[in-house]
Amino acid sequence: QVQLVESGGGLVQAGGSLRLSCAASGRTFNSYSMGWFRQAPGKEREFVAAVSWSGGSTYYADSVKGRFTISRDNAKNTVYLQILSLKPEDTAVYFCAEDSSGYGAPTDFRPLTWGQGTQVTVSS
Repeated sequence: QVQLVESGGGLVQAGGSLRLSCAASGRTFNSYSMGWFRQAPGKEREFVAAVSWSGGSTYYADSVKGRFTISRDNAKNTVYLQILSLKPEDTAVYFCAEDSSGYGAPTDFRPLTWGQGTQVTVSS
């Protein structure tokens, strides 16, 4: 079973940037699409972005297109989420997740395993 550990969150002023990381261990990382989700206080968890097992294909929620970039380094078993021009509404706990199916497309992402999350707080 895979274990996922997120890092890189913190308190940032609006307009700033962050890079979140998610380190995976436990099974073959490079066979699965990986994704990022977020959950704001009082709201449901929502999809943010996904990247294919090879890193060659990505998929984003409309709300984050242009500011968020997902990528992965299979040699390091790590997936990243670069966030630019942070807004207060980006404040949330950010979770990474592994797809339930090997070699799936990021547009068909179905999370199976979750990390514990990393808090991102954006001050205005």
